[in-house]
Amino acid sequence: MSAEAGSHAKPRRSLASRLAERAGGGLVRVVLIVVGLFWLVPTVGLLLSSLRSPEDMAADGWWNVLTEPSRLTFSAYSDLLANGDITDSLVNTVLITVPATVLVVVIGSLAGYAFAWMEFPGRDWWFLGVVGLLVVPVQVALIPIAELFGKVGLFGSLLGVILFHVGFGLPFAVFLLRNFFAEIPRELLEAARLDGAGELRLFARVVMPLGGPAIASLGIFQFLWVWNDMLVALIFTDSGNQPVTVALQTQVRQFGNNVDVLAPGAFISMVVPLAVFFAFQRQFVSGVMAGAVK
Repeated sequence: MSAEAGSHAKPRRSLASRLAERAGGGLVRVVLIVVGLFWLVPTVGLLLSSLRSPEDMAADGWWNVLTEPSRLTFSAYSDLLANGDITDSLVNTVLITVPATVLVVVIGSLAGYAFAWMEFPGRDWWFLGVVGLLVVPVQVALIPIAELFGKVGLFGSLLGVILFHVGFGLPFAVFLLRNFFAEIPRELLEAARLDGAGELRLFARVVMPLGGPAIASLGIFQFLWVWNDMLVALIFTDSGNQPVTVALQTQVRQFGNNVDVLAPGAFISMVVPLAVFFAFQRQFVSGVMAGAVK
């Protein structure tokens, strides 16, 4: 009896494990909420700063508006949107970001499917070459590609910036989507082939719907990278094709911070990526977790 009772006895748990179990509920949620609120402080400060007059910003900090909301004004936004350089730069940012994102997603999806499920000579070596391109920093290629674009007449144009972003976005896109597509059950693809589906139809009807979460994650990453880029745009665009990141930098007055222009401009440029992320956050989380749960 004593041996049987001992075999059914619960193992003693350490003090640390008991404390961790008790703290894993409400305390963790409280800590995460506090961390999230601190994370949002710079964004809230930028928003409130953009709603203040230049005189108020020079006089005191943005937190004073919390006790005097009557001092908030949209004059900085109206002045900024009346600035033709800023509005044109917003249009240029869209004209750069949308094609660069769509091309990377489409070409990366086709290449990822080819590397995952199609047989062709040197497939593994080509894929290793793509993986090797992931370690090439952007800064190394700026001067050679600038010289190349200058010879072919693309330097200073929106097309040159788009091609640069597509070229550096494709290695990661192919690597990500190839690994995701490779997890699709082979039996599913073989069944579609037995039904007479060709490679393009198989890709469009079977692979693309199953790869939606990974494709959405890739699209979000690429969109955020291109939208927030300043280095590439600063080098490859001229004064008439600048995106909003470069246009805001050129608005800084000499010997001054020019917060009355930078604060609303920075917030406007930040709202679009935030809207895109929150609109596709469910697909983003599904794509990130897809490889963790089989």
